[in-house]
Amino acid sequence: MAGNSFGQLFRLTTFGESHGKALGGIIDGCPAGITLDLEKVQEELNRRKPGQSAIVTQRKEPDTVEIYSGVFEGKTTGTPIGFAIHNTNQKSKDYSHIKDSYRPSHADYVYDKKYGFRDYRGGGRSSARETASRVVAGAIAKQFLNDIKINAFVSQVGEMKLEKPYQELDFSNIESNAVRCPDTEMAKQMEAYIKSIKKQGDTIGGVITCVAQNVPIGLGEPVFDKLHARLGEAMLSINAVKGFEYGSGFAGVAMKGSEHNDAFNPDGTTKTNRSGGVQGGISNGMDIYFSVAFKPVATVLQAYDTINKEGEQVTTQGKGRHDPCVVPRAVPIVEAMTALVLADYTLLARTNKI
Repeated sequence: MAGNSFGQLFRLTTFGESHGKALGGIIDGCPAGITLDLEKVQEELNRRKPGQSAIVTQRKEPDTVEIYSGVFEGKTTGTPIGFAIHNTNQKSKDYSHIKDSYRPSHADYVYDKKYGFRDYRGGGRSSARETASRVVAGAIAKQFLNDIKINAFVSQVGEMKLEKPYQELDFSNIESNAVRCPDTEMAKQMEAYIKSIKKQGDTIGGVITCVAQNVPIGLGEPVFDKLHARLGEAMLSINAVKGFEYGSGFAGVAMKGSEHNDAFNPDGTTKTNRSGGVQGGISNGMDIYFSVAFKPVATVLQAYDTINKEGEQVTTQGKGRHDPCVVPRAVPIVEAMTALVLADYTLLARTNKI
């Protein structure tokens, strides 16, 4: 099975399944001498873990990360960083009802057809639990990046959309509520809505906005590895993601070039930032901002029609512990993947010129 590694110089390879003994990864290419705060790494993982509020899956996992290599006396050694997160609260019997059938819009069917075999327990490798390893790696990447600040937050749940530009938001409020929306009033409304969806045995989608600040000029490798292209790849690799747009995005098509262009200030900054901090695939020193759209979770706790392995029409009902809306727990995942891209491109930038 290919496709389990991400990055060129700062490279992460992950392993593990939702109901296996453990998940984990190997980070190759992390420079030596970085003072690593393992408590901060664990804090990032705690933001993603299940069971943290009433609006997420109630699977109870401590999600404690164990570092096995690449760190000595609190600093990275430059050798591969190996780590694992052990699963402790699997309930595989909750998935016995889908052993021979497929959940609509889930990876069940295509995994079975592609590999001729699938781990149906919690989705196996297709489970979003795999992203725990990405969060660990992203937390380490953040400490390497140091001065670059990455903040993601929930900006939409269903049709409930936060209309304020990010410049008017207080990022310190993001962790003050279960939804991880920096607007506290909107967060209350979103939380109530997610709870109502959960009571119906249904799910709902949402949008996460991410802002990277203090990004230096020059990150990005044209022509095929433009910075925004790699950010798009990183976000679209996250489970349930259906869309990515940066800067003015799709709204920019309704503007004239004279309106859309970002005029320069004498110091090279721009008066506006419709480019989203990227021009020609290279960071320009302005804030990088983008949005990521997540679909509703495929597993609904309602009766639904589907097919079994023999192609017969069957009716079944979702069971087990699932998120009614993934975006609150996906916020640290979006930040982690952003950090991995920026860490990789920071190292690549060092090869560009003397």
